[in-house]
Amino acid sequence: MKPARRRFLRLAVGAAAWPAISRIANAEAYPARPLRLIVGGPPAGPNDLLARLIGQWMSERVGQPFVIENRPGAGGNIGTEAVVRAMPDGYTLLLVNATNAINATLYETLPFDFIRDIAPVAGIVRAPNVMVVNPSLLAKTVPEFIAYAKANPGKVNMASGGNGTPAHVAGELFKMMTGVDMVHVPYRGAAPAQTDLLGGQVQVMFDPIISSIEQIRAGKLRALAVTTAIRADVLPDIPTMADFVPGYEASGWFGVGVPKSTPAEIVDRLNKEINATLAGPKIKARLADMGGTVLAGSPADFENLIGKETDKWAKVVKFSGAKPD
Repeated sequence: MKPARRRFLRLAVGAAAWPAISRIANAEAYPARPLRLIVGGPPAGPNDLLARLIGQWMSERVGQPFVIENRPGAGGNIGTEAVVRAMPDGYTLLLVNATNAINATLYETLPFDFIRDIAPVAGIVRAPNVMVVNPSLLAKTVPEFIAYAKANPGKVNMASGGNGTPAHVAGELFKMMTGVDMVHVPYRGAAPAQTDLLGGQVQVMFDPIISSIEQIRAGKLRALAVTTAIRADVLPDIPTMADFVPGYEASGWFGVGVPKSTPAEIVDRLNKEINATLAGPKIKARLADMGGTVLAGSPADFENLIGKETDKWAKVVKFSGAKPD
């Protein structure tokens, strides 16, 4: 073979290999600048609190700041769309939660398809809601509550932070599985809903445990059951809903997603760093104190969870006839 041809072939092979080498080099250098973590809710809420904790932990691990950017509105869809439209370079992340799975059916039209347009990176935490009632209500257990509600159809008011929120659909799932008749009273946020529950204007709420734990400990709210399949460590004496309503499960969960075309090398790097962060004993303890359990795993594990939750809540949304506010 002539020297000139050999040189040409070497250059051709090198040129063909360069994109792969470049991707590997970029993945190794990533992240080289601050990252944005988009939260589809306002500051100071549970989503924002978790995002800031994760951002702080991840920043310490990867050596780059995580800038928390709140994009509230349209049930979290504004924040989700911002990530869908972002450059798929691994520098714009979305705090994913159960609302994303619910919204897929709740909204008849959306400018994106969540499952198609967001790539799952990793789960972070799973947390129960807790069925809480005003202490003035006579029912002290779930069976007593069911009996009371059936004896007083349409007279039990169920509060939530808004139509289609995880608290709302958790209550609708309870109605669907028990046949009780409760009147849904949507509020503009979980805080005012809980305020009216404390005041006795409404009787029951399927509240995130992080929001109600202090009121339960103070005796201002009575917890009847947690909504996960196993008991919550922070409320060890409170039974699960499935103890009385077999098959019932309605957890809150959080994770991280990125735009769909983000390189696999970057998705894998983020997954590795998130799982390593969640393995720390201090982080586990902090999440447990908030009522949650670590939801570590692969991108495929998180994708599987999102798919199952989307199918599950589609049935409940259709049963309830819920519409967005």
